[in-house]
Amino acid sequence: MDQDIPLRKNLFSTSKLGYAKGDRPEVECILCGVRDKDPKVANLTIFESELSIVSVNLYPYNPGHLIVFPKRHIVSYEDLSSEEALDIHNLTSKAMLILKKKWNAPGFNLGYNLGKFAGGSIPHIHQHIVPRFQNEAGFLDVLANTRIVIYEPLEMWKELKLIWEND
Repeated sequence: MDQDIPLRKNLFSTSKLGYAKGDRPEVECILCGVRDKDPKVANLTIFESELSIVSVNLYPYNPGHLIVFPKRHIVSYEDLSSEEALDIHNLTSKAMLILKKKWNAPGFNLGYNLGKFAGGSIPHIHQHIVPRFQNEAGFLDVLANTRIVIYEPLEMWKELKLIWEND
């Protein structure tokens, strides 16, 4: 499966802090770059429908942190068509079932960051699916407002892509 990976490992070298400070691929839109399989953009797609894409989040908050986004470049929630909204809903439902199966996740946070001041760092609408686990807050979360995810996104991608394809 390693030869099928649609990305280069050095695309993962940027830290979340570097990303937040603007150290990003030089593309107009990262999610459009994922859609178009631009070699400058890390691509962790686990599934594509006709209208939407499911991807592992490059900087996951928890194991299984996924994003679902329309293929059409849309910035505003109100611009989603009914078909796109339903497709994102259906893919989110399937993703949650797979994450429950893989990690036995007892809860989820689902949501969009709409606009720069809401934490939206990508000007292309996308929904986050974040599995939540009992007692997940550690001392770094509380004392240093820092989260360490012990799950490498590339490994997460390999596992979830295989599960999605066989589900």
